[in-house]
Amino acid sequence: MTEENRKISNLEKTARDLLTERGITIKDMAELVHYLQSKYHPELTMDICEFNVHQVLKKREVQNAIITGIQLDKLAEKKMLEEPLQTTIEIDEGLYGVDEVIALSIVNVYGSIGFTNYGYIDKQKPGILKRLNDKSTGECHTFLDDIVGAIAAAASSRLAHSEVGEEY
Repeated sequence: MTEENRKISNLEKTARDLLTERGITIKDMAELVHYLQSKYHPELTMDICEFNVHQVLKKREVQNAIITGIQLDKLAEKKMLEEPLQTTIEIDEGLYGVDEVIALSIVNVYGSIGFTNYGYIDKQKPGILKRLNDKSTGECHTFLDDIVGAIAAAASSRLAHSEVGEEY
């Protein structure tokens, strides 16, 4: 059964639809995986990166994190949160940290290597992460940027584990 033909749960469909609605593609996340892993795996293709992103998106913990974070971003855009949370999320307050905690729930799915992958990509902000961190658009991506980085870090970790023969 191909990825396109498999039956997905309502939770997974909702999570994937929310990513799409916010302008995030599988290719965007796969490019981040490639960024993280290509120097360790010179033969790495975008197809392999995309496959690993799809595998991460099948995990219920990941789906819940996506749905929760994007809903909070959307509520902040509509100014529907109570203060001081509204301003904290709206400006992506550096000491808030709950956005990173949600991201770490994704990273943790594939082991501790995900933490280093996530920390690195969160600091570098390559690819789609640069756009998501642009505060001039009027969109709120306080949670989404960390979630996307965490999905890429988890997919990179999954890839690293599969390279040593562990199956996930």
